Amino acid sequence: MLKKINNPFIDSKGYNCFGCSPHNPIGIKLDFYFDDIEKEVTAEWVPGANYVGYNDILHGGIQATLLDEIASWVVYAVLGTGGVTSQMHIRYRKPVNINDGTIKLKARLIKQEKCLADIRTELRNGKGELSAEGTIQYFIYPENTAKEKMGYPGIDSFV
Repeated sequence: MLKKINNPFIDSKGYNCFGCSPHNPIGIKLDFYFDDIEKEVTAEWVPGANYVGYNDILHGGIQATLLDEIASWVVYAVLGTGGVTSQMHIRYRKPVNINDGTIKLKARLIKQEKCLADIRTELRNGKGELSAEGTIQYFIYPENTAKEKMGYPGIDSFV
């Protein structure tokens, strides 16, 4: 079953995340959902002409941003802490034509060892074809450190 993940940062002072703030005028404004059957975070996004790299093709850096952003929500809402991107390995498989419509994103935890979490991500173009996939590794903080240094509000804030 798909459940919307609450964004507890919306009313936080200074919150203007390019990936998930609904208030950032040039941001991508993602909303996230948790699929409790598949145990993954999902999102959908309709790209606009502002995000083109080459003739109707979604810029590769924006694709990487989308994958990194959805991975961070696995850290917040599944692992129950905050963290920072340690490394990203992305494979671009097919172009993403912005005129094809809604992009679908998915992310799930594949491995966690101590303070590192590997998150598998995928991006499907408007035709449903796998267009980019990656493993995003996050350095994750203990929950208390994430609360103190990053303003992490606690996992219950995302439900």
